[in-house]
Amino acid sequence: MGNHHVLNNNGIDISQSDTWLALTTNELPEGIALTHTSLLELLHKSEKTDVLLPLDDLLDATGKIAGGLLQQVRELLSQHTSRTGVWVTSDSDTDVLVGLSEFLLQQDLIVIHVPLFVDGRGFSFAQTLRQMGYEGEIRMAGKFGRDQIAYLLRSGADSFVLSEHDMQSISDIGQAFNALASSYDGRNAAALPMFANV
Repeated sequence: MGNHHVLNNNGIDISQSDTWLALTTNELPEGIALTHTSLLELLHKSEKTDVLLPLDDLLDATGKIAGGLLQQVRELLSQHTSRTGVWVTSDSDTDVLVGLSEFLLQQDLIVIHVPLFVDGRGFSFAQTLRQMGYEGEIRMAGKFGRDQIAYLLRSGADSFVLSEHDMQSISDIGQAFNALASSYDGRNAAALPMFANV
C-alpha cells in the first residue's frame, strides 16, 4: 500500500496502533489502509482482524446490499473478523449512501477515498453519514489537501491517511488540524448576529 500514515483528529500519528487491513481487490486504491490482505489469507489467519471491504463490491445492480453468494461471503468474513468497515470512493452517488443507512450504521469504520484533489464530494459524504446518525469513525484517504483537513473535520471526518511524501512536505501538520478553531462552521445561521457592533 506504499508508505502512509494515519493521523487522528488532533493530527497525531496513530499508524503504530492502527489495526485495519483492506481486503485486496482489483480496484483497491493506494492508501485505503496501511496494509492489505487477500480473502484467502484472511480465512487462514488464526486471529481475528479488523477488515475494510469495498462497498461497491457488496452491492447488487440496484445499489442495494447483495444477497445470495455475496451475503454468504460476508457472513463467512464476519466469523474471521473482529471489526468490519467499508471504503467508498467519493465519486459514488450520495443517494446510494442514504439508501444503505441501516448497513452503514453498523460499520466500525468508513473510509472515504477522494480520487481527485478537486473532488469536493468527500465533504458531502462525511456530512451525510453524520446526518444519518453514523457515530463510528470516518477516515479520509486519497487526494485531499492540507488546507482541507480542518474543513473535513467540520464535515464529520475523524482521521486521515497521508502519504509519506505529504508528511515530509508539511512542516507543521498540527496547524492543518487547528486552522478553523474559531471560525463559523455554517450549521446555525441564527446564532450569528445580524449586525456586528463596532
